[in-house]
Amino acid sequence: MKEKLSVLVSVSAICLMCLASPAVIEGCRRGLLICWELILPSLFPFFLLSILLGKSGFASAAGAGLERWSRRLFGVGGEGATALLLGLTGGYPMGAAYLRELEKRGAVRPEEGGRLLRFCNNSGPAFLVGALGIGVFGSRRAGFLLWLSHALAAVTVGLLFRRREGAAASVPSRSGQPPFSFRAAFPEAVREAVTSCLTVCGFVVCFSAFTGLLRSGGWLEAGLGLLSSRLPLEQKQLEALFLGFFELGGGVGAMQGLPLRPENLALGALLVGWGGVSVQFQTLSLLADSEMKSAPHLTGRLLSAILGAFWAYLLSVLLL
Repeated sequence: MKEKLSVLVSVSAICLMCLASPAVIEGCRRGLLICWELILPSLFPFFLLSILLGKSGFASAAGAGLERWSRRLFGVGGEGATALLLGLTGGYPMGAAYLRELEKRGAVRPEEGGRLLRFCNNSGPAFLVGALGIGVFGSRRAGFLLWLSHALAAVTVGLLFRRREGAAASVPSRSGQPPFSFRAAFPEAVREAVTSCLTVCGFVVCFSAFTGLLRSGGWLEAGLGLLSSRLPLEQKQLEALFLGFFELGGGVGAMQGLPLRPENLALGALLVGWGGVSVQFQTLSLLADSEMKSAPHLTGRLLSAILGAFWAYLLSVLLL
């Protein structure tokens, strides 16, 4: 049954793409532009850094300093908690990539890694300040407020899922691992970083083509116009919600022109906290060879979206 359904969906998609090929091509072009101007420049250095840090033993060194507060706050080891800091600075899906690297190196157990996935795979300041703060609202201050809201949401999710018996999640010994060699690790890290970036870009282009297909023939605009007449939301807000559910870049792009108001900042935080279905698939692809379960990532993103919108609205009322 599932195979027949997959064949039916695939054939239907091919037929639709043939009928609306200009819209699909334009969607792919927008997706490739996002990859060229945003994804590759912002993610590749961080992917490379995360892989090198994982191979170098940085997690062990930094984890020693983070162990005490990490156990108290989140009930996880210090090495795993470094993923939270890197995820909040590198952006999607670097937190998941770093956790995968830690699992491969034996620094976190799969069960602990799954819990860390709930709050360590986040958007970074480059996107929140550059794309949302300055690009949408024309305000660097708004961008930093959104990043702070995003970080507070991640920390809140970590606290909600804190494991009290943290001592039971101690990391395995690393004594049997070979010494770090930069000459050997760097080429391997570059190859892995390129592969991860291309995978991310593939999903971005895929979902951009899908949204382009929805725009063809005016289907999307007609549906959103009907909804906006029945809901207390503007059509641009609904468009951002709909497109952002599938792909973050499209949702943020649809926010262009919205004024700097608390409800619009909350909408931006909601979209960034969720990350889009595209981010879910990006994370799944990174965890394909991992024993970590992906379900906690989905629940974590849903909670981060809601909590991020709450923090953004509250902080904007108080500070802007």
